[in-house]
Amino acid sequence: MGGNKLKRFKENLSFDNLLQPNREDLVNDKFKLKGKWSNFFKNDNPIILELGCGKGEYTFSLASKYPNQNFIGIDIKGARIWKGAKDSISENLKNVCFLRCQIELIDKVFDVGEISEIWLTFPDPQIKFQRRKHRLLNTNFVKLYKKILKKNSLIHLKTDSEFLHGYTLGIAEGMGLEIVKSNHDIYSNRNAPTDAINIQTFYEKKFSDKKITYMCFKIM
Repeated sequence: MGGNKLKRFKENLSFDNLLQPNREDLVNDKFKLKGKWSNFFKNDNPIILELGCGKGEYTFSLASKYPNQNFIGIDIKGARIWKGAKDSISENLKNVCFLRCQIELIDKVFDVGEISEIWLTFPDPQIKFQRRKHRLLNTNFVKLYKKILKKNSLIHLKTDSEFLHGYTLGIAEGMGLEIVKSNHDIYSNRNAPTDAINIQTFYEKKFSDKKITYMCFKIM
């Protein structure tokens, strides 16, 4: 393991805005903040998640833009979320934190109806058929998100994968969910939401020559 990773893992332990719950505690429903995230943020403002947040660019940027909302970036890669947590501390952002855990355990972290919105930015499309169960927008995952989301909440997907965009449209329609927006090239679409075009992840900047798609659908 590289020295930088070890250094970041060690520094993560000192961040009060980065939580790393034990998997066994989650599986056994022993996570103390479930249903009590308002205690962590010390307010009752809406909570928005970024799933598979990577370096946390979206979580950080949205938290900077919307001080009256709370944001949580979730990823299993500790060396990645280190940056989002560190930047948030540097900017003294109190409405943001990061969580290192598996997304399939998300219902062990949040209570029914505790979340107001979800963003997925450039998740792995898992194109191979045998990897379909790992797509973060397959039917099982959407059911999981539906469990923790309030009624009429939005799920946003930003991706450079036309396959994942189309697949997710099919999932949403098959589950009877309302498609609110669907853009196949957001930077050529005047109606694309500003939060989808004004924030770019590290990955997006790296592959800026690709067309970026965006969609959001409503959890009824």
